[in-house]
Amino acid sequence: MDRPDYVQQNVANWTRANAEYTDASAGAAWAAEEITWGVWQARESELNVLGDVSGLDIVELGCGTAYFSAWLARRGARVVGVDPTPAQLETARRLQRETGIEFPLIEAIGEDVPLPDDSFDIVHSEYGAAIWADPYKWIPEAARLARPGGRLVFLCNSPLSMLCMTMEGVGEQLVRPQLGMHTLEWEDTKEVEFHLGHGDWIDLLRANGFEVERLVELFAPPAAETHSYYKYVTADWASRWPAEDLWVARLRDG
Repeated sequence: MDRPDYVQQNVANWTRANAEYTDASAGAAWAAEEITWGVWQARESELNVLGDVSGLDIVELGCGTAYFSAWLARRGARVVGVDPTPAQLETARRLQRETGIEFPLIEAIGEDVPLPDDSFDIVHSEYGAAIWADPYKWIPEAARLARPGGRLVFLCNSPLSMLCMTMEGVGEQLVRPQLGMHTLEWEDTKEVEFHLGHGDWIDLLRANGFEVERLVELFAPPAAETHSYYKYVTADWASRWPAEDLWVARLRDG
């Protein structure tokens, strides 16, 4: 598959972000002992979304600097990280050398992954492909990669947060329609994101053989403070409305 224009735009944006922030912060993320989800670092030990991953084959689509893949590898999973941005993959390779945690890293887009059918127990994306790949292309690809009975686990912005988001951040008024919600290009970075409403997500997942098992809506905990980097949503807003959605779906067996 030829890379669409939006992939080139997103790769350019993440190359800049890697130089400005991500490369320097990735080491701390790799060193974290607890698996956490999203801006507010919801603890996997409390959510129990993944369960025991020891011995499982897991592919992460849009792994970035691969800190989540490193967390999974430390827990005994056989992990493959996939990402289209060479700079971020180089950061991941540097941290592999520094930590001794090794797993394959593949430069590819989430819509077209050069890996065999039916290869993984879990197809995973924490943001990554979940918002920067076209869902009508990467969800079928996830279904191809997953084994029958395997799971798809992905984290993305909540539809409500996106309906209320301007260039200044998430506010308390609707600023765009949900009808036809799909592609969103930001004026400043030229970054292209993809977002769907819950009904469209469910229809898309079911059309590709997945059954939804859980939808965890993530809020900021009571003592949370607005993140120093992810300032687009405040702790106050996210303590009242869900800022992020964590989906768990299982590929039908037969």
